[in-house]
Amino acid sequence: MKKVISILMISTAGFIASSSFAATDVAKANFKATEERAEADFKVAKAKCDALKDNAKDICVEEAKVVRTRNKAVALVTYDNTAKNHTKAAIDVADAEYALAEEKCDDKSGNDKDVCKKEAKAVQKIATADAKAGKKIFDAKVDAATTANDANYKVAIEKCDAMSGPSKDACVSTAKNQYK
Repeated sequence: MKKVISILMISTAGFIASSSFAATDVAKANFKATEERAEADFKVAKAKCDALKDNAKDICVEEAKVVRTRNKAVALVTYDNTAKNHTKAAIDVADAEYALAEEKCDDKSGNDKDVCKKEAKAVQKIATADAKAGKKIFDAKVDAATTANDANYKVAIEKCDAMSGPSKDACVSTAKNQYK
């Protein structure tokens, strides 16, 4: 009987492990498919730009690049939702939007062009700084939550010290389950 239970437990553990790998494989496949779709959409949009000339064509291509970058950013954050990836995605989008804005400035001349380019650069710098600040805020919130959790755990363990025997064991176990 113990052998049967052991075999069932091993089989169940193997199934759980393989299903978690399968979920990861599915998520990765979805990520790759979304990236490939973004590239394919970009190629179609870029091909439509071929009918245009001069700076209008360049702007059209940059607009297609912005859409591609946004789609890839969403795919990345959906696949791996971390502060690092949110920051990378926001910076990538800011850079693509900057390239588009700068391209639009090429239709201007003189001081208007200079002002346009400086405004585009300022918007990019602000978006990049906001993305980096967002990561720092996220990291600070994680640190604060960890500190609060550790403090609450120490309080719960301290409360358990007044007990003895099975009740103390139960108290410690509850504290570990709740805070660790």
